Amino acid sequence: MCSLLQPPKSEYGKLKILVHGKWIEPGTNTYLDFYDPGLGKAIGQVPLVNKEEVDEAVESAFEAFKTWSTLPMPERVQYLFKIKNVLEENKEFLARVNTQNHGKLLGESRGDVKRAIENVEAAISVAYSLAKGEYQQEIAKGIDETLIKEPLGVFAVISPYNFPIMIPFWFIPYAIVLGNTLVVKASSTTPLPIALTLELLTNVLPPGVVNLIYTDHRNGEYLVTHSLIEGTAFVGTSDAALRLYELSAKHGKRFLAGGGASNYAVIMPDADMDKTINALRDAKFGNTGQRCLGIQNIVVVGGSDFYEKFRNAFIDSAKKIRIGHGLDEESEMGPMASMKYRENVIRMVEIGLEEGAKAVLDGRHYVNPEFPNGFYIGPTILEDVNPSMKVAREEIFGPVANLMRAETLEEAVEYVNKNKYHHTSVIFTRNGKWAREFVHNVHVGNVGVNIGIAAPVGWFPFGGRRLAGLGSHHPQIDVVDFFTDRKIVVERWW
Repeated sequence: MCSLLQPPKSEYGKLKILVHGKWIEPGTNTYLDFYDPGLGKAIGQVPLVNKEEVDEAVESAFEAFKTWSTLPMPERVQYLFKIKNVLEENKEFLARVNTQNHGKLLGESRGDVKRAIENVEAAISVAYSLAKGEYQQEIAKGIDETLIKEPLGVFAVISPYNFPIMIPFWFIPYAIVLGNTLVVKASSTTPLPIALTLELLTNVLPPGVVNLIYTDHRNGEYLVTHSLIEGTAFVGTSDAALRLYELSAKHGKRFLAGGGASNYAVIMPDADMDKTINALRDAKFGNTGQRCLGIQNIVVVGGSDFYEKFRNAFIDSAKKIRIGHGLDEESEMGPMASMKYRENVIRMVEIGLEEGAKAVLDGRHYVNPEFPNGFYIGPTILEDVNPSMKVAREEIFGPVANLMRAETLEEAVEYVNKNKYHHTSVIFTRNGKWAREFVHNVHVGNVGVNIGIAAPVGWFPFGGRRLAGLGSHHPQIDVVDFFTDRKIVVERWW
């Protein structure tokens, strides 16, 4: 029997929404269950708010902006120091809640909270560096010119289910330190972690600076197009991103999105076998495959002997993964976040088999003996996959790896560049020339060399191209120019 670490509570009842510094019960009659996916048990209900509550949240942020934006920068920075301290003091609490509602390993949740704190720290540095404007004397005789970076107003942040704390914090600290206010729309699948995070911050921030709601797609679109919303920062599927991008453009709003992924790892014949297998094991099966930087397609370059050696070692490594509840610290892979997402992964595997792939490791029928109702699926490896198959082209977002072969590095790079999601790609090699060619020639936003997950730290942008990154800016530190606008002042005094 496993020994689970205890979450804060086993039941959370009906969640409330945060509007103008108060946690209120919305007027909606529509509630959805949210789960502990490791147990397969509902642990609370999340409300899907009406348009009226969307209005209230946006109007609250709009009123707060009037005073928040006028605070001197050093005062806003002090609020971020308070946020950092609260997150630091509650790291373990938040990590356990994150694992309880999402299902990921506790170590992975601790990493999520750490990255959230990292972005708070990066936002503090932004306030004293990148938020500054420019000034030049005598652009003409007696005339000076100044560039001022000004906050714009109210922004929406729409976050996905897979990183319930970290991804909202790609945006929250930067937006508010720059003088903006926010309405956060969290995932109804994993609403608990960000709700409890903001509950801890309720007495830290002035009312209305950050508001929290949950909506269906229709009222999510209403939020994005609201007359008082300046723009939206979104992370989720590319289909949803394209729809919201179009709506934002039609209404003259700013828009930034991180979208889907179908990422490639290229294994060169000189790669260190053991280290490569270990890195790919985490890159594919970490977070149960539910991350946009996760590897989906593994291309082995070289002859049959090298391919067979790599294939067999990778399968053996995946077979040894210990699947279990995320709050069991001996687990090496947790469940999917919902039964719906588990079924989506199984459906994609079946499509791959219909297309001609072969399952050399099939986790579709895995049942955890201790938690038979949990949303578990085992590691799955498909062979004989080619880039034209749907299972390679479309995002699976689960613990499924596709094995492919290529004769040359150039052919492998071609696979990467024909992919419609240009999120990330990684290469494993000891050859500097191959690594350099790969870095220069792949058309993706994030590149790894002997790194399974090429995750940018908070003070770098989180890249993505084509359908993986829409809009003119990227999450994390790149949002400085998204959340501000440049005002030009040209002065002459007689």
